[in-house]
Amino acid sequence: MSVPQLTDEDVRTDQSTRQAKLKWVIVVAEELPAGRAVNAAACMAAAVGRAMPELLGPDGRDGSGAGHPGLPWAGCSILVAGPETLRELRAKAAGKDDIFLVNMPGQAQTSRVYDEYLDSLAGTKTEDLDYLALSLVGPRNRVSKLIGKLPLLR
Repeated sequence: MSVPQLTDEDVRTDQSTRQAKLKWVIVVAEELPAGRAVNAAACMAAAVGRAMPELLGPDGRDGSGAGHPGLPWAGCSILVAGPETLRELRAKAAGKDDIFLVNMPGQAQTSRVYDEYLDSLAGTKTEDLDYLALSLVGPRNRVSKLIGKLPLLR
């Protein structure tokens, strides 16, 4: 799993997210109830933030002087897909060196103890995993080609 290395040229907080060279999407399973979909997206964001802290813009201050932590300058679209599309998308993205992929197998939301999740994961082959969400970060054109016309989460 490779993490795209961003240069100072890539990090442009002065441009629209649509002009950014980098694209970040999270794709959640369309059948997930709202709470579980939001949980999956938040977990994906946490993993991406740890791996790519340069995605976060600088902290800011409001007009009263109160501080606000930096947010992703590249934005992040939350999309939906069916189970087979998620599986296919994961397989395609996993083979790309310039795409950072994070995924959430179903065991992640059914295990209450992290070590039990890891044990369950270790006992399941990749092709037998059911994915609840994926996160892809990489060059805009490459990510766009992978996700096609997946709809936004509503």
